[in-house]
This record gives sequence, C-alpha cells and structure tokens, in this order.
Amino acid sequence: MPEEAFPLLPPYRIKVVEPIPFLTAGQRREAYAAAGYNPFNLRADQITVDLLSDSGTGATSSAQEAAAARGDESYAGARSWFPFRDEVRDLTGYPHVLPVHQGRAAERIVFSTILRPGQICLSNTHFDTTHANVELAGAEARDLPTPRALDLDSDDPFKGDVDLDALERTLAGPDGERVGLVLMTITNNGLGAQPVSMANLTAASELCRRYRVPFWLDAARFAENAWLVREREPGYADLSPREIATRAFQLADGCVISLKKDGLAPVGGVIGVRDPDIFATCEANLIATEGFSTYGGLAGHDLERLAVGLREVVDEDYLRSRAASTARLARLINEAGVDTVQPAGIHALYLNAGRLLPHLDPGRFPGHALASQLYLTGGIRCAELGSLYLGELNDDHQLVRPAPFELVRLAIPRRVYTEAHLEYVARTLGEIAKQPDQVPGYRITAAPRVLRHFKVRLEPAV
Repeated sequence: MPEEAFPLLPPYRIKVVEPIPFLTAGQRREAYAAAGYNPFNLRADQITVDLLSDSGTGATSSAQEAAAARGDESYAGARSWFPFRDEVRDLTGYPHVLPVHQGRAAERIVFSTILRPGQICLSNTHFDTTHANVELAGAEARDLPTPRALDLDSDDPFKGDVDLDALERTLAGPDGERVGLVLMTITNNGLGAQPVSMANLTAASELCRRYRVPFWLDAARFAENAWLVREREPGYADLSPREIATRAFQLADGCVISLKKDGLAPVGGVIGVRDPDIFATCEANLIATEGFSTYGGLAGHDLERLAVGLREVVDEDYLRSRAASTARLARLINEAGVDTVQPAGIHALYLNAGRLLPHLDPGRFPGHALASQLYLTGGIRCAELGSLYLGELNDDHQLVRPAPFELVRLAIPRRVYTEAHLEYVARTLGEIAKQPDQVPGYRITAAPRVLRHFKVRLEPAV
C-alpha cells in the first residue's frame, strides 16, 4: 500500500451506528416551510446530512465511553475532576482551571470579570455568541482581521491572523485606554476556518504586554490550528500538534475553550487562567451560576470523556485524516462548480454563495438562499455567514448594510460522516450549480434583535 494512501484513511473503525432519515422532496418542502425557512428550526429527524455545526456533534470513542463509566457524581471534589484538571493543566500550562458546561458560559464568566462597560474587546474575529457576550458585558466587540482575509481565493496559509498594524494603532491611539481585552480566536471560525500563525500570536502577545492589555485565546479548535501550523509554518514541522498547542497557550494570559469541538465531547468547556485574582473572581461567578468549581455544571462522566478527548484530539493520525478529508471535500465541491474560501480549513468549508448566485442582491440573502437550497435539494443542513447573520437591518427587517461576503458554512462533525456522505454533499452542490439562477431569494418576516439568525423566520421572495 503506497504511503500517500493513508492520510485519508480514518485511524479508527465504526462500532456503533445511527440511522439517518431520507425524506422525499415534498416532505422537505413541507418541513422547511413549517420551520419558517430557517434551518435552525428544523428537527434533527428531518435531516439527512447535518453540517449545521461541529459543536458537540462529534462521535465519542470506546476509550471515552469506558472512562465515562468511571464517572464520579460527587458534588465537590469528585474523582473525575482531577484527571480533567490535570489534563488541562498539562496541555495549557495554566495553573488555574475551571470547568463549565460549554464555551459561551466561559465567555460570560470571563468577560464579566475582565471587561467593564464602555471598554473594547479586540479580536481577529469574534464569533456570534462571543460578540454577544462581549456586548452583554457592556463592552464593544471590534474585529481586526488581516487584510489578506479579504481575498477569498488566495492560498495565503494564515488568513485567520489579526491585523498587527491595526492592533498597534488601536492600542497606541485614542481608544487605547478603552481596550480591556485582546481575544484571539484559533482557528478563525468567522473568517472561513482559517488558522492563525504562531508568528502572529507571538507578535500580538508582545504588543499586549507592551501596552499592558490582557491577551487571551478563544481556543475551541486549538488542535486543528496546531496541525495547520505544523503543516504550513516554517520551523514547526518537527513538533507534535500537542507541543505546538501548548506553545500557543503559553503566549496568552488565559483561555476560554468550548470543548464541544476539540474536546471531542457533546458538552463541556473550560477556563484556564494565570492570575490568581482573576481566577478567584471567575470561580465565585462560576459557583453562583454554573456549579461548584470541581464540576462547573458538568457530570462526572462528562469530565471523564473530556480528559480522554483532550488526548485523542492531538493524535497526528486523527488530525492528518480529518484535514485530508476536508481538503478532498473542498476539491470535489470546486470541481462541481462551486467556489470555496481558500485554502481549505479543517472543521468547516465556506461556500462563496455570492459568486454562485449573482442574480440575488444581498437584500435577498444569497447565503441563506444557497443553504436553503441544499436542504430542499438534498436534505443537507448548514448555515449562512452572510448578510442574514452579519448585515445591518432596519426596524422593518430591510438590509441597510450588507456583509462583506455572502458565505455558507459546511461544518464537519468529528468522526461522524464517511467519505460517501461527503461525496453526496458535493454532488448535491453540483446539481444546484447546474441552474443557479433557479435558486430564489428570501425575505425576513420576523426576527429577534440579538443573534437573529438562530430564530429568524423568512419566506421565499418570489
């Protein structure tokens, strides 16, 4: 067997399976109309291939389930807390660790501790719930992505970087005194699943130390970022993904992590921090709102799964296979006539809906239109990251400021779908690409003011 055949070969075999539904086209049309043409409102048993999110949707391993059977549910000081704590400490180097039920709980606790009303949180890109939690703390979320990210077609290896010049200008300028936190997201989920280089992380860390601003990581996909650093950045090829991840954590003052991604578990998150005073304040908040500091809203069996998952996720064979699978899907989609943000990330691919559907202006939400057509044509659920999510609307739900790009995210659950499932996704996109002008746009009928894409209701604009 030639060695080049192994990257795509998953380093595991399947022991438990779950049936998936196959609805007729008529059933899908009826289900989508009842859901207000919003994929978040669809039931899971109405989906054939679910690429809505990679958060908490992965498959656990036999080793994780064996560990879960040892779960200790004692309220305080449970045995299951200690292997989890020790694994996080060893991975990150942070002396203080707090478990939480998921990443947005970590964000809420940390932002309410560090940020004061009127301050600014700078980031390469805040994702949706991160942005919301910054604003709920009374602060302003401001993105400073590298200008290289604006070229969706370039092969630049690190389009997830922060704009270092803009970061320094902000820290040194009139808004500098208002900056309460710099948060780097690895990988950069909001900008096409693109990685952040170690050089960029190092330079950003040095700027924050010079200007005495806290520097934290939103590290939900720390292992995948480490793998792409190993593959793309000179000087890291001989280091393991775990060693690279640890070096990244050591550049920061703390981290928030949704462990529903690179923790390989359906629930969980963690706060890691150096400063004992920040830890004490976060711990008091945790105890009041999440649970005691040795479980943080998690069951003992969750902590056990996470302790094992944090070791499995940095396995080189696993990361190599996952990266190769996503890259192959990107190639198949491109060959089918649909452009994706280049180069391919690992946890998701981003479709260029604006380019595929030029007959739809941003006010008809071409990203949402393509996501909708994927469901109507093939029962595939995904989410747009375009003007429906990022655009500015008036009180009548009319678009007044479009998003810079009209994208659709295909988030790939970990260890769930076979190559046959992903080939089906590419073939479905190929069918849509044959007659893209037949895809209708959408208009909003009702929407909440915050995080509207989760509960918005729409109808076709025909």
